[in-house]
Amino acid sequence: MERGRRVQYFAAFALSLATATMGVISAWPTPVLPKLHSNETSFNITDNEIATMLAMSSPGFVLGSLATRFVSDMFGRRATVLTSAAPFAIGMLIAATASQAWLLCAMKLLWGFGTGMVATVISIYLAEISDKDLRGKLSVGTRFMFNFGSLLMISIGPFLSYDVLNYSISVLPLIFFVACLCIPESPYFYLKEGKVEHARRALSRLKEKENVETELEMMRQDVSKEMKNSSSTRELFIGRQYRRPIIIAAGLKITQIMTGAVTIQQYMGRIMQEIDSDMKLSTLLIIFGAVKFLVGIMSSCLADRVGRRPLLIYSFLGTGVSLAIAGTYFFLQEVFNIGHSSLRTFGFVPFVAIIFSNVISTVGFNSIIGIIQAEIFPLNVKAVAMTSLNVFGGFLGFSVAKSYQAIKNVSGLWGVFFIFALVAISGAIFSYFIVPETRGKSLREIQDILSTGVNDVPEGESGVECTELKQLREENDINHKC
Repeated sequence: MERGRRVQYFAAFALSLATATMGVISAWPTPVLPKLHSNETSFNITDNEIATMLAMSSPGFVLGSLATRFVSDMFGRRATVLTSAAPFAIGMLIAATASQAWLLCAMKLLWGFGTGMVATVISIYLAEISDKDLRGKLSVGTRFMFNFGSLLMISIGPFLSYDVLNYSISVLPLIFFVACLCIPESPYFYLKEGKVEHARRALSRLKEKENVETELEMMRQDVSKEMKNSSSTRELFIGRQYRRPIIIAAGLKITQIMTGAVTIQQYMGRIMQEIDSDMKLSTLLIIFGAVKFLVGIMSSCLADRVGRRPLLIYSFLGTGVSLAIAGTYFFLQEVFNIGHSSLRTFGFVPFVAIIFSNVISTVGFNSIIGIIQAEIFPLNVKAVAMTSLNVFGGFLGFSVAKSYQAIKNVSGLWGVFFIFALVAISGAIFSYFIVPETRGKSLREIQDILSTGVNDVPEGESGVECTELKQLREENDINHKC
């Protein structure tokens, strides 16, 4: 293997240790909430305080994403990853020593901040340092480690005490900090700062020597072009040509988050305690974590093999039906007051339904919504658009996490699951009428589709546009001039 490629693989491995840490803390509530509910800690915490604690991850993520946009451009991509270890480590120290509920809220805010930093900078860093034929593999590797971290927490967490669990994971930020000390800075960052010699040295570690000068010149041209094309948030929201992409991206973000996948995972331990099952809680959580892990691996292989639009429609529908089945079980239990003994035979139904909803959503819309959002915005507003979507998603995530307990208090679990199911089915309807097909289309063709108002266009040969698209674009240009 070439030396430059070995460095790229090592950089991806070091970053994957950071994403594994993210996976661990994202799954932390799954085994921990039953411990909090059973008073296995040295302090008391109410259900409403738990809801507030879980909701704090979203504003933390928003703040971390916003901070990263400036920190990564001011101090570098590598420095941003190293800095993210601090909020993770401080949060884990708080988790291990907390004596009051508000400290756990601060912990989740810090974890969300660190997650926002890592999630934002890793995609930028890998895109800038990796060869184009390796980029997909390296990205899949970081996603794999995120899922592995989640599986580790869900599998081990039920068997450890609250204190032992938190002290055990506190070493993770130190591990990825030490590993990331050895990775090179992005040459793109050095070029943006005008440090050509630094960029040359970084590039010589990442590429073969005979290709360094050629790659460096291409990067200088790309950086120069990018600096000229950058646009403001104001232009994104005022420009008429961006209205349909904004509607599509916002609609998909709303339906993705408000189907409640993250909230269901966080409350999975508590939900399983509501079900009268013959299996132990620890066994149910391990099955849930293992399926989630395996499906997470599968999802990375489907995005370019199945059309985006049909995958969205059918996965939203499947998720909605699965959540409605789980809601029906709790409806019978909570509204008709059917006893646990009568429902014991069907105790597996809500668990299987939740598993199916997780499988379908992970393989379906959760795996491609990010791709679609990146495809539908032009290059000059893409960075601003993705940052705005992160902020919007953070507020939605906070609302869902905070309102879960309030809705459960009013209607019970059946109300929660029926609302999630209704949102999922609404997502299918939205995708059918509004979202275009983008698979197999160039970025230029996608912009043509969005500007003409059609949802799909036959793929042309050798990049030649079809007659219908040309005619629609001409009509659209005339309308704009009028």
